[in-house]
Amino acid sequence: MILADAERDALRVRGEGDAIATQTYARAYSKNPEFYAFYRSLQALRALARQGWRPAVVTPTGFLQYLKDPSKAAAPRR
Repeated sequence: MILADAERDALRVRGEGDAIATQTYARAYSKNPEFYAFYRSLQALRALARQGWRPAVVTPTGFLQYLKDPSKAAAPRR
């Protein structure tokens, strides 16, 4: 009974945290879509690095556009 209650509470807290994270991402995206796209590109590259840099297709519309033109990775607005 104690274990079931703890698991239920953990799932509830995790769900609340996910909701807050989703709201935060939505606000960040709406304030500066270009920076958010750059940030997501960095996250994707990090995920590739964790997989051991297996061959991957990277389009110019992804991270490579920021390497070509760093001004596209504008600093976040406040």
